[in-house]
Amino acid sequence: MKFRQAILSYNGKTQLLYPDKSNSFDEIFVDFRQEAVNGGQQWSVFLHPKQDILMEGLELQFDVPAPVGTRFFANGYQSWSESRLYDLDESMPRLRRFARKHLGYSGDEHISGIPRGRGKLHSWTYTYIKKPGSTILAGSLSERTGFTLFLFDAATNILTVRKDLDALALGHSFPALDVWLGESTEQDVFDAWFQTMEVPKPNAEAALGWTSWYQHFTHISAAILTQNLENLSNSGLPFQHFQIDDGWQTAVGDWFSVKPDFPQGMGSMATKIREKGMTPGLWLAPFVAAATSELVRRNPEWLLKDVQGKPIKVGWNPMWGGWYYALDFYNTGVRDYLSGVFHTVLDKWGFDLLKLDFLFAVCLAPPKGKTRGAVMWEAMEFLRTLVGNRKILACGVPLGACFGQVDYCRIGGDIHLRWEHQLLAWLRHRERVSSIASLRSTLGRWQLNGKGFLNDPDVFILRKEKQQLSPAQQHTILTINALLGGLLFTSDDLGTYSPEQLLELESALDLRGSVVQDVSMAQPDVYHIHFTNNENRFVALCNLDSRKVVAGDSVELLAFETLVLRR
Repeated sequence: MKFRQAILSYNGKTQLLYPDKSNSFDEIFVDFRQEAVNGGQQWSVFLHPKQDILMEGLELQFDVPAPVGTRFFANGYQSWSESRLYDLDESMPRLRRFARKHLGYSGDEHISGIPRGRGKLHSWTYTYIKKPGSTILAGSLSERTGFTLFLFDAATNILTVRKDLDALALGHSFPALDVWLGESTEQDVFDAWFQTMEVPKPNAEAALGWTSWYQHFTHISAAILTQNLENLSNSGLPFQHFQIDDGWQTAVGDWFSVKPDFPQGMGSMATKIREKGMTPGLWLAPFVAAATSELVRRNPEWLLKDVQGKPIKVGWNPMWGGWYYALDFYNTGVRDYLSGVFHTVLDKWGFDLLKLDFLFAVCLAPPKGKTRGAVMWEAMEFLRTLVGNRKILACGVPLGACFGQVDYCRIGGDIHLRWEHQLLAWLRHRERVSSIASLRSTLGRWQLNGKGFLNDPDVFILRKEKQQLSPAQQHTILTINALLGGLLFTSDDLGTYSPEQLLELESALDLRGSVVQDVSMAQPDVYHIHFTNNENRFVALCNLDSRKVVAGDSVELLAFETLVLRR
């Protein structure tokens, strides 16, 4: 990989930058450095304005050798965004225009200037380029000052590293960009990248847990949860977390208002969970509020506004009564309210694990002098301070803002009760509910597990009722999640499991703690997972496709089938 050029744009001017040389202009001095670090190259740009300037762009360009068989990994904008390897001549799906009003804010559709079309690929925070025999990794070393976007143009084989500094007003020194690029084995480049970032490894342990969402959704009550708690306790399986998901509150945003279905309150539920030897967990979406909530009615000044001064409608959710809004993180009232909520949930009710969801909404409209990435980072620091030494499961969040700041993080979209959500797939919604899209992200982001956080690949489903997954699809989800995730959740009622279902789960739990060496895509939606378990070498052959395929050493896989073979 060869450095090509660096371009800085501000105040209607464009300047070329040269590494390790004086880059002094009338309005700004730029400290642009390159040095060898951990087997790769670290590139940093520090801006020192001599007067007030308005940033328009900053990017570095590299020539990348791309022999036949090279693929580009597109890390999505946030947790739910489908993230997978692309052939270099592919195009990335773009949300259909008429759907952008309802769905566009959850991904990067609201961000202008991203090249789209065949052979134009992009990735957020990091990317890896898998060549035959080696892997190139390009990763941001800090998203504190802004998100980092990686662009690949197949027509020229140019990789562009762009910092999201759109319309940033600067009158002070600013660490604008810091990235690391290296080439080696896939394991080695990820280890070197995180070592260069100096992100401490998470203190959380791999865990098995239960969540209410994927069977009961918002229709939960104390009685339903208590029955599931009893069944989990009686299963004899090592469940560590019991997480109450969305549906306990009267409206999203009204976190002090508990539904009548919990007559003894949420503190009573936390006590029951702890008495069964499990960690009590609770779902919150701290930076959004439903249009029907009392919070929105009483505090309209708390809502995040667009440039026209109108509250931002983040999305539309029928389970929440329609539209929901983002909250203005820099409003003192919002911060004080959330501080009170977290004090109540953690210290009064006694929950020790918080699933914090829809976090991406906080940075949709950054204030003057801040970037989207800076807002996201500061919001995550705020949440970490509020939660203290309890556990955070982050969800619906740009991943780079979570490195070293959360214990667990979702690394895919929601598992669906079917293999694919056909309507959302047709809309080309990358943040959709979809089992296959979730698995693609899990298979693409597996290297993050145990580094910046423990991966949450979402739930497995083994039950027969209230779902439409085939046994092969269920087994594939369970196997991949058990191998590649740090947090393994289900919403099944274990009291309904047959001996065969219990045996299947116990067998999957034996895969926990395996050391994964490599995940490769043999062909579209056919993956090989190479791992060791108890010093024995295995390969999991996974077919996510509806067609029969041949994988590995002429091994035939049926539709949606996964086989684990001794090597």
